[in-house]
Amino acid sequence: MVFSFFKKQPPEKKMVARPAAVPRPNDARGLASDAADETPKPSSSVPVGVFVRSDATFSSPVTQTEGPPLELSEFVFSELAAEFQLEAEADPIDAAAEEAAMLFANGQDDVARTVLERSARENGLGSGERFWLMLFDLFRVTGQKAAFEALAVDYARSFEKSPPIWRDLAAPVAVQAKVVGTVLFKGELTGDNDAGFEVVRAALKKNPHLRLDLSKVRKLDAGGCERLLAVLQNARRSKGEIELRGRDHLAVLLDSQIAAARSDGRACWLLNLELCQLRGQFEIFEEMAINYAVTFEISPPSWEFDRVAEAEPSPLVLAAADQLLTEAYVIKGEIKGVRFGDLAAYAAANDPVVVDCSTLTRMDFLSAGALLNVLSVVKRTGRQIVVRHPNHLLAELFRVVGLRAVADIELARN
Repeated sequence: MVFSFFKKQPPEKKMVARPAAVPRPNDARGLASDAADETPKPSSSVPVGVFVRSDATFSSPVTQTEGPPLELSEFVFSELAAEFQLEAEADPIDAAAEEAAMLFANGQDDVARTVLERSARENGLGSGERFWLMLFDLFRVTGQKAAFEALAVDYARSFEKSPPIWRDLAAPVAVQAKVVGTVLFKGELTGDNDAGFEVVRAALKKNPHLRLDLSKVRKLDAGGCERLLAVLQNARRSKGEIELRGRDHLAVLLDSQIAAARSDGRACWLLNLELCQLRGQFEIFEEMAINYAVTFEISPPSWEFDRVAEAEPSPLVLAAADQLLTEAYVIKGEIKGVRFGDLAAYAAANDPVVVDCSTLTRMDFLSAGALLNVLSVVKRTGRQIVVRHPNHLLAELFRVVGLRAVADIELARN
């Protein structure tokens, strides 16, 4: 290639001064490079399943629940708004956890297990416990009970504390999210608290499957216990279901009201027997039933083996003390290609916005991005957002996509 400024100028012409040229990239010596012009620009799209380490978030809104499959190109990676800044993370432990979470989200369970086992060995008993907990959840979700139990033995020996317990999980199926009602009982459990019981009645009318949170109750009497028993019995007769929260706390209050030699407060006895039934305390139930029969000279309720409730869930943390009614948006099973189009309508009617992931086994990367899209819009309205009880693998995925910047994530108790 011949460059014009290497040619001789004709003697009869003078050189004309020209502005200094700005060198192109890869042209530090002033030589034009044709190859530089042909360098392909980086693509703005990212293939599905490839983890992008970037301080960016999904910003394209999700506007519908039906339509073609989600594509990564639907999400626009851009600078975050000032109120949703994410911290840059270059921690190798974070990187290993993120890699395992992405592999699990893509269904690459064997590779995810390899990453987690290697990381658990390399990071010792401090920061390495994070990988043990992710492994426990991986074995639960994939039904590997023998591997889970072997890991539990090693965990107890290594950390000198009780390991997580095995729970059978149903085969994961893709399902739509649904709303489950939750009521915080306001005021005391007394017979004259008409306002508190009216809220419960209205909530049951709206949703027969209800969680009733009694953790804020500080006082009770026989009239309140009788009214609560009637609510529980009516719900059962109408094929509904009431899950009591704060059962242990309520039992302490009831114990203070009950004495074997007293014949008043019969409703307190019956409610305490009901709590023993729900908590699976057969021996305590039998002893209390005998004392009940002696005190009131009537037959006590019988033990029902099919009515033992699940373990006590953690109390719901509400945004304000006077919040009476809230509902959880429940995501169940294995989620793939879901846009969560109905979440916006739920969020518009509730504060705090509670997304319950306690029965969610797996979510793919694009669905996690769609969830972030919706919740980012909700966050700008000033609402509190709580993502409740995801397993450790899901919690890492939510951290990867940036959900931690818009929501409080409450990890599941093992």
